Amino acid sequence: MLTLNINGKTHTVDVEPETPLLWVLRDNIGLTGTKYGCGIAQCGACTVHVDGLAIRSCTLPVSGAVGKRITTIEGLTQRGRQHPVQVAWIEAGVPQCGYCQSGQIMSAAALLAKRRNPTDQEIDAAMSANLCRCGTYLRIKQGIRRAAELMRGE
Repeated sequence: MLTLNINGKTHTVDVEPETPLLWVLRDNIGLTGTKYGCGIAQCGACTVHVDGLAIRSCTLPVSGAVGKRITTIEGLTQRGRQHPVQVAWIEAGVPQCGYCQSGQIMSAAALLAKRRNPTDQEIDAAMSANLCRCGTYLRIKQGIRRAAELMRGE
Protein backbone atom coordinates (compact mmCIF):
# COMPACT_ATOMS: atom_id res chain seq x y z
CA MET A 1 0.00 0.00 0.00
CA LEU A 2 1.29 3.43 -0.95
CA THR A 3 -0.02 6.76 0.33
CA LEU A 4 -0.10 9.75 -1.99
CA ASN A 5 -0.98 13.42 -1.52
CA ILE A 6 -2.91 14.34 -4.67
CA ASN A 7 -4.56 17.74 -5.01
CA GLY A 8 -4.41 18.18 -1.24
CA LYS A 9 -6.13 14.87 -0.45
CA THR A 10 -4.61 11.66 0.84
CA HIS A 11 -5.09 8.55 -1.29
CA THR A 12 -3.92 5.04 -0.43
CA VAL A 13 -3.40 2.71 -3.37
CA ASP A 14 -2.47 -0.95 -3.65
CA VAL A 15 -0.20 -1.00 -6.70
CA GLU A 16 3.29 -2.15 -7.58
CA PRO A 17 5.84 0.55 -6.65
CA GLU A 18 7.13 0.75 -10.23
CA THR A 19 3.67 1.46 -11.70
CA PRO A 20 3.82 4.78 -13.56
CA LEU A 21 2.13 7.58 -11.65
CA LEU A 22 -0.01 8.32 -14.73
CA TRP A 23 -1.81 4.98 -14.49
CA VAL A 24 -2.34 5.31 -10.75
CA LEU A 25 -3.89 8.76 -11.28
CA ARG A 26 -6.15 7.61 -14.09
CA ASP A 27 -6.99 4.00 -13.22
CA ASN A 28 -6.81 3.88 -9.44
CA ILE A 29 -7.74 7.43 -8.37
CA GLY A 30 -10.05 8.28 -11.30
CA LEU A 31 -8.38 11.57 -12.26
CA THR A 32 -8.53 11.32 -16.04
CA GLY A 33 -7.55 14.89 -16.91
CA THR A 34 -3.91 13.82 -17.14
CA LYS A 35 -3.52 12.21 -20.56
CA TYR A 36 -1.42 9.41 -21.99
CA GLY A 37 0.42 10.55 -25.10
CA CYS A 38 3.64 8.71 -25.80
CA GLY A 39 4.61 6.78 -22.68
CA ILE A 40 8.27 7.85 -22.94
CA ALA A 41 8.13 11.38 -21.45
CA GLN A 42 8.54 13.08 -24.82
CA CYS A 43 5.17 14.73 -25.57
CA GLY A 44 4.13 16.29 -22.24
CA ALA A 45 0.47 15.24 -22.31
CA CYS A 46 0.94 13.52 -18.93
CA THR A 47 2.50 16.52 -17.13
CA VAL A 48 1.61 16.98 -13.47
CA HIS A 49 3.26 18.96 -10.67
CA VAL A 50 5.30 17.07 -8.10
CA ASP A 51 6.33 19.44 -5.31
CA GLY A 52 5.70 22.29 -7.75
CA LEU A 53 7.83 20.95 -10.59
CA ALA A 54 6.40 19.96 -13.97
CA ILE A 55 7.00 16.19 -14.18
CA ARG A 56 6.06 13.61 -16.81
CA SER A 57 3.86 11.13 -14.95
CA CYS A 58 4.11 8.41 -17.60
CA THR A 59 7.67 7.53 -16.57
CA LEU A 60 7.66 8.44 -12.87
CA PRO A 61 7.22 5.33 -10.74
CA VAL A 62 4.48 5.92 -8.18
CA SER A 63 6.99 5.09 -5.44
CA GLY A 64 8.89 8.25 -6.47
CA ALA A 65 5.84 10.37 -5.66
CA VAL A 66 5.26 9.07 -2.13
CA GLY A 67 5.69 11.85 0.42
CA LYS A 68 5.42 14.57 -2.21
CA ARG A 69 2.66 17.01 -3.18
CA ILE A 70 1.11 15.97 -6.49
CA THR A 71 -1.10 18.39 -8.39
CA THR A 72 -3.05 17.35 -11.46
CA ILE A 73 -5.05 19.50 -13.86
CA GLU A 74 -8.09 18.86 -11.65
CA GLY A 75 -6.22 20.38 -8.70
CA LEU A 76 -5.43 23.72 -10.36
CA THR A 77 -8.90 25.03 -9.65
CA GLN A 78 -8.91 26.21 -6.03
CA ARG A 79 -12.04 27.04 -4.04
CA GLY A 80 -14.08 27.09 -7.23
CA ARG A 81 -11.75 29.54 -8.98
CA GLN A 82 -9.89 28.55 -12.09
CA HIS A 83 -6.13 29.06 -12.20
CA PRO A 84 -5.11 32.16 -14.23
CA VAL A 85 -3.63 29.86 -16.90
CA GLN A 86 -6.99 28.14 -17.31
CA VAL A 87 -8.76 31.51 -17.59
CA ALA A 88 -6.20 32.77 -20.12
CA TRP A 89 -6.45 29.56 -22.16
CA ILE A 90 -10.17 30.12 -22.58
CA GLU A 91 -9.76 33.84 -23.37
CA ALA A 92 -7.09 33.13 -26.00
CA GLY A 93 -8.97 30.19 -27.50
CA VAL A 94 -5.87 28.03 -27.16
CA PRO A 95 -7.24 24.48 -27.55
CA GLN A 96 -8.08 23.01 -30.89
CA CYS A 97 -8.52 19.28 -30.32
CA GLY A 98 -7.58 19.79 -26.65
CA TYR A 99 -5.86 16.45 -26.05
CA CYS A 100 -2.48 17.91 -25.05
CA GLN A 101 -3.89 20.90 -23.22
CA SER A 102 -3.85 19.57 -19.65
CA GLY A 103 -0.12 18.94 -20.02
CA GLN A 104 0.40 22.32 -21.69
CA ILE A 105 -1.49 24.08 -18.88
CA MET A 106 0.45 22.25 -16.17
CA SER A 107 3.78 23.18 -17.77
CA ALA A 108 2.67 26.81 -18.17
CA ALA A 109 1.48 26.99 -14.55
CA ALA A 110 4.82 25.61 -13.32
CA LEU A 111 6.67 28.22 -15.40
CA LEU A 112 4.55 31.08 -14.05
CA ALA A 113 4.99 29.88 -10.48
CA LYS A 114 8.74 30.44 -10.97
CA ARG A 115 8.68 33.44 -13.34
CA ARG A 116 5.74 35.83 -13.06
CA ASN A 117 6.79 37.71 -16.21
CA PRO A 118 8.67 35.27 -18.45
CA THR A 119 10.40 36.36 -21.63
CA ASP A 120 9.52 34.76 -24.95
CA GLN A 121 12.74 32.77 -24.70
CA GLU A 122 11.79 31.49 -21.23
CA ILE A 123 8.34 30.53 -22.49
CA ASP A 124 9.85 28.71 -25.46
CA ALA A 125 12.32 26.85 -23.23
CA ALA A 126 9.69 25.85 -20.67
CA MET A 127 7.18 24.70 -23.28
CA SER A 128 9.55 23.12 -25.82
CA ALA A 129 9.00 19.61 -24.48
CA ASN A 130 5.21 19.83 -24.85
CA LEU A 131 3.96 18.74 -28.25
CA CYS A 132 0.75 19.99 -29.82
CA ARG A 133 -0.29 18.02 -32.89
CA CYS A 134 -2.72 20.79 -33.86
CA GLY A 135 0.06 23.38 -33.84
CA THR A 136 -1.53 25.95 -31.52
CA TYR A 137 1.89 27.12 -30.29
CA LEU A 138 1.25 30.81 -30.99
CA ARG A 139 -2.01 30.70 -29.03
CA ILE A 140 -0.25 28.80 -26.23
CA LYS A 141 2.32 31.60 -25.99
CA GLN A 142 -0.50 34.20 -26.05
CA GLY A 143 -2.25 32.29 -23.27
CA ILE A 144 0.89 32.27 -21.13
CA ARG A 145 1.41 36.00 -21.64
CA ARG A 146 -2.23 36.66 -20.72
CA ALA A 147 -1.99 34.42 -17.63
CA ALA A 148 1.08 36.37 -16.52
CA GLU A 149 -0.94 39.59 -16.84
CA LEU A 150 -3.79 38.08 -14.83
CA MET A 151 -1.37 36.98 -12.12
CA ARG A 152 0.07 40.50 -11.92
CA GLY A 153 -3.45 41.96 -11.70
CA GLU A 154 -3.35 43.76 -15.05
